[in-house]
Amino acid sequence: MIKSINHYLSNAGKRMKRSAIREILKHLQKPGMISFAGGLPAPESFPVDDLKDVVLEIIENNGPDGLQYGTTEGDPLLRKLLVERHNRQGLKLTTENLIIVTGSQQAIDLIAKVFLDPEDYVLCGLPSYLGGLNAFTVYGAKLKGITLDEQGMKTDELEETIIRLRELGRRIKLLYLIPDFQNPAGITLPDNRREKIIQIAKKYDILIIEDSPYREVRFEGEPQKLMQEMDPSGRVITLCSFSKILAPGFRVGWIIGHPLIIDKIVMAKQTADICTSTFVQKVIARYMQKGLLEKNLEKTIALYRERRTHMVSCFRKYMPEGVRWTEPQGGLFLFVTLPGNIDANDVFNKAIERNVAFVTGSTFFCNDTGRNTMRINFSFSNEEQIETGVQRLAEVIREEIESK
Repeated sequence: MIKSINHYLSNAGKRMKRSAIREILKHLQKPGMISFAGGLPAPESFPVDDLKDVVLEIIENNGPDGLQYGTTEGDPLLRKLLVERHNRQGLKLTTENLIIVTGSQQAIDLIAKVFLDPEDYVLCGLPSYLGGLNAFTVYGAKLKGITLDEQGMKTDELEETIIRLRELGRRIKLLYLIPDFQNPAGITLPDNRREKIIQIAKKYDILIIEDSPYREVRFEGEPQKLMQEMDPSGRVITLCSFSKILAPGFRVGWIIGHPLIIDKIVMAKQTADICTSTFVQKVIARYMQKGLLEKNLEKTIALYRERRTHMVSCFRKYMPEGVRWTEPQGGLFLFVTLPGNIDANDVFNKAIERNVAFVTGSTFFCNDTGRNTMRINFSFSNEEQIETGVQRLAEVIREEIESK
């Protein structure tokens, strides 16, 4: 009987750890639990009836092809439709600039596999998406966080950090950003700051990962340009996903980048899963052909606008003095900052007892700070659950503040 496998593990295997967010989701099985924890789309946003018709159509008309292996690059029609869609939005792509992947999480993993050696540095936001941070560290990368303000990553601190690391002989490979409705902070980078970051990356020869799963879930304001559009040098790698605009269960995303970069990612994907589900890709392509993606996305955006607005209203109504939160123009999250002497982990444990869950903000900080912060999802719960959940959470926070 094997009692331990530690002595078998590779260094990468030893660096792997469970996702703190996935572990939190176990609490959601408790009866009566209201979850603000996971980044879950609303089930009401899933176009079940339309997809049922499309699935039957693919089976009847493309059954054998849909059940066969596909190319690693992705279904030709889906790639063509995505390229055309992006070009209408301002990009200048060909299919050589795009590969289909099994969710944007695989995209992050493949990029890390292709570009990172142990001890390479990845620069990221403070805070930043946990799934990205975990993927980079598995490959032995060192993470260095750059502070965010109300407009995103601070460019002066970014350049100062690069200079300091280089003086120490460190090798910086990647800059990881979520420019639109950042996870977890909900912040969006304005165009002028995007341009400055691209200039800095070019100056110091660093690749940029533009992780963009939330960009199209905008319900207020005007969209900024994709950094991919603003970068003539080909150093921006853009990640997109159907998870937030159609259905996460499909596990389909795509990467946009310079053809040389895409070609290397194709090689990495061939050793990972050969190809993303051929059948699902054909379903999505046909769904897009019929004009259903844009139609359903409009409904999803309207739903999330209502839920965001209601949650912000509840925060204003119930939260005690000293609690601050972001009010994003899109995406799925509010980011909450508690008074400095309050530990969100203590709040979490008591909130679970009151049947409301969230994600502690420190999970997203690569430097073990942010202990007085929390991420709150507004897309998954209905308005009644939002009001009840915010009331419960506010009561716990108020009690914690009064106990100090």
